[in-house]
Amino acid sequence: QVQLVESGGGLVQAGGSLRLSCAFSGRAFSTYAMGWFRQAPGQEREFVAAISWTGGRTYYADSVKGRFTISRDNAKNTVYLQMNNLKPEDTAVYSCAKERDNYGSGSQRLNDYNSWGQGTQVTVSS
Repeated sequence: QVQLVESGGGLVQAGGSLRLSCAFSGRAFSTYAMGWFRQAPGQEREFVAAISWTGGRTYYADSVKGRFTISRDNAKNTVYLQMNNLKPEDTAVYSCAKERDNYGSGSQRLNDYNSWGQGTQVTVSS
């Protein structure tokens, strides 16, 4: 059984930075692509970033490209999201997710993920 636990959220001023972590408990973390998604109040959950099982491929939403960086440490069973130059519109609950199938390249589609963390709140003040 897979468990995902996010941490690192908080309140930051516009232009600031945060690094989110997602700790993976379970088997075979290194064989799964991982993703980050976010959901703002009253809005649908949206894709933020994804990383392939090898870490060699990464994908980003246009809204965060150039500001956010996804990475993984397979030795620590952890995936990260470094967020720089944060904007008020980045305010949301951020959740990490595990792809359903092994050896994926990373996906922007919610339905390709079958395990989710509880989320961590990120609030960016103007």
